[in-house]
Amino acid sequence: MVIRRWALPACLCLACCTVCLAQQKGLPETVIPVVDEAPTKAHSYDWMARHNAVVERVKQGNVDLLLIGDSITHMWGGVPQPGGPGQYLWDKYFGSRNAVNLGFGWDRTQHVLWRLEHGEIDGIHPKVAVVMIGTNNIGSNSNDDIATGIDTIVSTLRHKIPKIKILLLGIFPRDHLPDTFNRKVVADVNEKISVLGREKGIAYLDLGSKFLEPDGTISKDMMGDFLHPTPKGFAIWARAMEPTLAKLFGDKPREAGD
Repeated sequence: MVIRRWALPACLCLACCTVCLAQQKGLPETVIPVVDEAPTKAHSYDWMARHNAVVERVKQGNVDLLLIGDSITHMWGGVPQPGGPGQYLWDKYFGSRNAVNLGFGWDRTQHVLWRLEHGEIDGIHPKVAVVMIGTNNIGSNSNDDIATGIDTIVSTLRHKIPKIKILLLGIFPRDHLPDTFNRKVVADVNEKISVLGREKGIAYLDLGSKFLEPDGTISKDMMGDFLHPTPKGFAIWARAMEPTLAKLFGDKPREAGD
């Protein structure tokens, strides 16, 4: 089994059900929409305030590009809250594309689903969504369930915004050494979700090798904590993603360079 697809109407009804009811139906945790209380409780940032800021920006319309994910995407900065190691690249690669950053630190697939069902994509018709999520599910959910959560996010986007094109990114590698548990999970989940790239309107990219040294290790120069890209890492990410993003978006690729 690669990815367990749930019937789309059932997925969309999850936001109206309690977590308890969904669990009784045997659905994996990764597809049960839920608020992410962890970052607020840990005094990392106010998760609900960021959600509300995104909703307010979306209400203004004129959104052509969405970046959806966790802290790795959050750190692009941009709209609605600037700041982070990727901010200096935002205007060049995303600003003129009317982008909104739907990356939220600490989020798992289930938290993204809650946000998508609670106003973050209501009433807009973006051309492209870049999606990378799942690393925070590692250690709490099975590889199959993580892949199913990612698939459900893609299905939700396509249902709510039928004409959207999706650039699905493989989960970035993590940890300094190449043979860790996390690295193996990332590789397996990426293999499972890669099949989604065969569907019309979806492009799949695994950019993991761009962040690795020849021996498979990750340097602090690329990811200071072996998880989140440094400014150098964000520049590599932007350049590697740009040709595919421009093709999906239907515009001219931005020139390479920092």
